[in-house]
Amino acid sequence: MTFNEKLTEYMDTLDCTAKMLSESSGLSAATLSRYRSGERIPDAGSENLSCLVKGIVQLAEEKGISGLTIQTVTDDFAPYVKSKNAGMENLQKNLDTLFTVLSVNISGLARSLNYDASYISRIRNGQRQPANPQQLIAGISHFVVRHYQEDSQKSLIAEMLGCSPEDLANPGNYQTLLCNWLANGTNHSKDQITCFLEKLDEFNLDEYICAIHFDELKVPSVPFQLPTSKNYFGLQEMMDSELAFLKATVLSKSMEPVTMYSDMPMSEMAKDPDFPKKWMFGMAMMLKKGLHLNQIHNIDRSFDDMMLGLESWIPMYMSGQISPYYLKSVQGTIFSSLLKVSGNVALTGEAINGYHSEGKYYLTKNKSEVAYYKKRAERLLSKATPLMEIYRSEHAQAYNFFLDEDAKKEGARYYILSALSLHTLSEDLLDRILCHNQIPQVEQEQIRQYVSRQKELAATILSHSSITEEIPVLTKQEFDQSPMVLPLSGLFYEKDVLYRWEDYTEHWKLALAYQQQNFNYHIVENTASAFRNVQICIHEGKWVLVSKNKTPAIHFLIRHPKMRHAFENMVIPIRDDSSVPKNVPLSH
Repeated sequence: MTFNEKLTEYMDTLDCTAKMLSESSGLSAATLSRYRSGERIPDAGSENLSCLVKGIVQLAEEKGISGLTIQTVTDDFAPYVKSKNAGMENLQKNLDTLFTVLSVNISGLARSLNYDASYISRIRNGQRQPANPQQLIAGISHFVVRHYQEDSQKSLIAEMLGCSPEDLANPGNYQTLLCNWLANGTNHSKDQITCFLEKLDEFNLDEYICAIHFDELKVPSVPFQLPTSKNYFGLQEMMDSELAFLKATVLSKSMEPVTMYSDMPMSEMAKDPDFPKKWMFGMAMMLKKGLHLNQIHNIDRSFDDMMLGLESWIPMYMSGQISPYYLKSVQGTIFSSLLKVSGNVALTGEAINGYHSEGKYYLTKNKSEVAYYKKRAERLLSKATPLMEIYRSEHAQAYNFFLDEDAKKEGARYYILSALSLHTLSEDLLDRILCHNQIPQVEQEQIRQYVSRQKELAATILSHSSITEEIPVLTKQEFDQSPMVLPLSGLFYEKDVLYRWEDYTEHWKLALAYQQQNFNYHIVENTASAFRNVQICIHEGKWVLVSKNKTPAIHFLIRHPKMRHAFENMVIPIRDDSSVPKNVPLSH
């Protein structure tokens, strides 16, 4: 059971409405709504919890229901409220990090510890407190030590613990260090979600195109003198085979889509100073040629390695020529493999994990062999699931259809925004903003229709669910340095429409008034927003939408559970070195 379920149980027992409980407890209707939806959980010993308990007891007395006292109701809520104990909060946070980074199978862990899987999940999410924290920590540590012995896994754990992998060689020391970290430690690992978002936030497609002289690239037409087939051995030759595959693909006459899969360790190839540049150039040439790429990502590798891979793909995602997929089934832990196929050439290979310097790779242009590997790639693709849906301007209709359909579905939304929401904007203020930006009449009408649609979508969602928006609060100095723009990424509008300072302050007042008028709408003021060109929209338990606002606009719709969970539980970094606390948890 969760706190909101326990609260609902009491309200059913009392046969009372939210309004009745609000009046008896003195809590606002908005606060009660957040408790009932599970959006918020009161702290143990807090004034809000005390008021809620007193309200329940008062209603029980009025209705002649015996047995409900301040003490009994407080004790009844105790397992489900948030502890003010920093140790509990630290344990919850570290458990979540451990489970995410290692992709721990909760069901398997629960069976091993003889716990209910939902009980562990609720502890992880902060909805429950363990009855015996030390026993839980010891059990989880023992499980991890037994099941996570590979060098790559130990490297990840060592990074979290702030020690060396050698310190984990002895099982007893391994378990002791892990126990101490779960109870008291700080996460030392680098947040790759943040790295991904920071790179996306800073990425400028125009600058990238200029930097690599993309517009000047000419796809050569000279045939690539590749033998019909060739074997490659070891890590260095594997990189050579990758580059040869790209070269052969670019120089072939075929315009067939390319399919690529690899679960080889990216970190090993990234150590080479020249390979990433050459590989990126080859990929740019392939996209310049106009080929579409079906990229099957291996996301059963470590979470950090997965995010590192996605980060390196950002420039290519921005092209709109890539469809990313993943395989749901867990891949083997013994072998690593790759399969890359284009119209006229195929590359395949394998190695034993940990011994990639001894791997063998095979590149071929033989028609019958290419046909074989092409069929194999098609079969692999048929088993894959879209990792994310990518929307650019040419996909505007599909993007709008998704938003329309999703607005009808219940579920709490949490948005981390880089601008004020359009649905809180008045028509009068919008007209003034468009006027002083000298937007042509035709485009003004397009923007007005778009804003009107945003208001309709918000109204639909708020009719059944809550929306919480984390909105940047700017000082006059911050605003002057980087004026806020209308968030028109969903319209795929190519110009920046700037606020004036007085427009921005007026819109803030409108947003606060909108909050007062809408029971399900909540604002979180953020004085140190990390991102200026990226916004994150979360439909909890369903999807995450990462939008790049700066032209050209692009939207990444992520449904994969591991990635979605990481976004839902990420800690937003702080932009500057001010006296503001350094981390603002996303969780609410």
